[in-house]
Amino acid sequence: MSVKYKDYYDLLGVKRSSTQEEISKAFKKLARKHHPDLNPNDKQAEERFKEINEAYEVLKDPEKRKLYDSLGPNWQSGQDFRPPPGYEDTHFQFRGGPGGGGGAGDFSDFFEFLFGGAAGGAGARFSGGQGGFENIFRQAGGAGGGFSGGAYSGGPRTRRGSDAEATLDLTLEEAYSGGRKSISLSVQEAGPDGMPHLATKTLQVNIPPGVRTGQRIRLAGQGNPGFGGGAAGDLFLRVNLLPHPRYTVEDVNLVLDLPLAPWEAALGATVRVPTLDGAVEMRIPAGTGSGQKLRMRGKGLSGPQGRGDLFVRVMVKVPQAASPEEKELWEKLRETSSFNPRNF
Repeated sequence: MSVKYKDYYDLLGVKRSSTQEEISKAFKKLARKHHPDLNPNDKQAEERFKEINEAYEVLKDPEKRKLYDSLGPNWQSGQDFRPPPGYEDTHFQFRGGPGGGGGAGDFSDFFEFLFGGAAGGAGARFSGGQGGFENIFRQAGGAGGGFSGGAYSGGPRTRRGSDAEATLDLTLEEAYSGGRKSISLSVQEAGPDGMPHLATKTLQVNIPPGVRTGQRIRLAGQGNPGFGGGAAGDLFLRVNLLPHPRYTVEDVNLVLDLPLAPWEAALGATVRVPTLDGAVEMRIPAGTGSGQKLRMRGKGLSGPQGRGDLFVRVMVKVPQAASPEEKELWEKLRETSSFNPRNF
C-alpha cells in the first residue's frame, strides 16, 4: 500500500521545532484566510482549508504529532509514502471530544492510514452547506456572527482492518502431508508510549495437504486491526515451497532423478525408489535409456482431480574409474556389440 505523503508543517508554514502556540497561531491565521464562507464558490480555498485543518488536527495533539514525527523529516509532500513492513499492524487509539480541529469533510488517505479516522472528530462529515464550517472558524478566532448554523454528523467511524499478507515457507514434506504448524511473525504494535515497536506473534496454521507455491492460506481475523471498534482484517499466507534436494515439483506431479548403472539400464533391474510415502520397489525394463521417465501413479501432491504422479527419470551413470578387469570387459563389449547410439 502507498499513499501520498503530506507535509503538515509545510501546510501550516511552520518549522518542525515550532511550539504548540506557534502552530495554533499559524492555523488561526490560515483558517481565516481560506475559510470557505469568506471565499464563496472557490473550490481551491475550500480544499486548502481542509488541508490546513487536517494538518492542525495532527500537530495540535502531542500524541499524534509524536507519531507523525516518527516517520522522519526527509519526506517531501506529494511523494509516495510506503510504510515499513508491518506498519499497518500498529493500532493507535486517540481520545478527543467536540471542538477538535476535524470536521471539514473527509480527511486524506494519508491521515486515514496513520490514524484511521478515529481521532477526535476525524472523518466526520458536515451538513448545512458552507455554514458547516462555522464551528471550525470560531476555533480559529473568527467572530462567526455572520455565518449560518451548520451541524456536524458522524464521529469516529467504524472500519474493518485491512488484510495483510506474509510468506509461509514450507518443506515439500510439510506441503505433501499437511497438518498443523506453528509460525511466528514479526509485527509492529503500539507500545505503552504510543509508538510502534516490533513484537513477535505466534499463530497455529492448518496446512491443507498438497499446497503449492503461490497458493494462499487465509487466517480470518489475524490481519490488521480495525478502527473505531471495527473487525480486524484477514491474514493471507502465501505459500513458498523450499527447494528439495531430491524432487522437482511440476504442478501436482513430482520428478525424481534415478541413477542407474549401464548394465541395469541395459538388462533391466528392480531397484528401491524413495517416495514421500517411503521407499518402494520399482522394476526397470531392459533397454531403458537415460532421460526416459517411468510413472508411479498417485505418488505426487494432492490436487482438485486427486493425487498427482511421481515421474522417475532414469539417469545412466558411468563408472569414473575402471579396474583392469572391468576395462577388459568394456573393450570386449565394444568389439562384439553392433549398437550405434549415433544412428543419424
